[in-house]
Amino acid sequence: MDFVNTLKKEAAPIIDAIYHDNFIQSLLKGDVSKAAIKHYLRADSRYLNEFAKIYALLILKIDSKEEIQFLTEQIQFASSGEVEAHHTLAQYVGEDYNQIIKDGEWYPTADHYIKHMYYNAFAYDHIAYTLAAMAPCPYVYQQIGKRAIKENAVSEDNPLKPWFEFYATEMDTLMDYIDQWFNQYAEQFDTKHQDILKRNFLQSTVHERNFFNMAYNQEKWDFGGELNE
Repeated sequence: MDFVNTLKKEAAPIIDAIYHDNFIQSLLKGDVSKAAIKHYLRADSRYLNEFAKIYALLILKIDSKEEIQFLTEQIQFASSGEVEAHHTLAQYVGEDYNQIIKDGEWYPTADHYIKHMYYNAFAYDHIAYTLAAMAPCPYVYQQIGKRAIKENAVSEDNPLKPWFEFYATEMDTLMDYIDQWFNQYAEQFDTKHQDILKRNFLQSTVHERNFFNMAYNQEKWDFGGELNE
């Protein structure tokens, strides 16, 4: 059984839409607004911190030393490894990265996304359900980066090219490991539970699309009262 290929095939149209949406296209052209980049960085820095915490929760669900080591490495990467890509964006903005993210907050779309992953971490004992909700994050970035480089869609003089180059390569080891896990777990599950995994994966792929659009549109909370003033 190759459950992973089934997932990727079903997610492909969503990822294609992400690639053609305004945020990625403006990154490819090098004309994305600095305000959109700052919005993205403020949200993504907080998102990655929570991503690392969810990896930590998953350690409690496994016994294999190899799996524990893998998750520990991913905690480190999520909490600091992607800073290189973030710094590329901060340099484009022309402001200090730490100053940009210090006022980060949970915008509505980001809030919805991270709670989707936390729900699966607490609702299910098996690691597979949470992993299915988390995997689209590295997978979407990997696919966006690889496509941009393969199609020569980003020019050499585009200051954002290193962002695409980073994700075109740095997600490979992680995704290889996750793919093996998914196929292994899917073999243990009946069709009903495989469908839950699939739904979690596809929902998070949609969340990824919404996250980029959130940044491009500079989404804010609208409470309609004093808190908006």
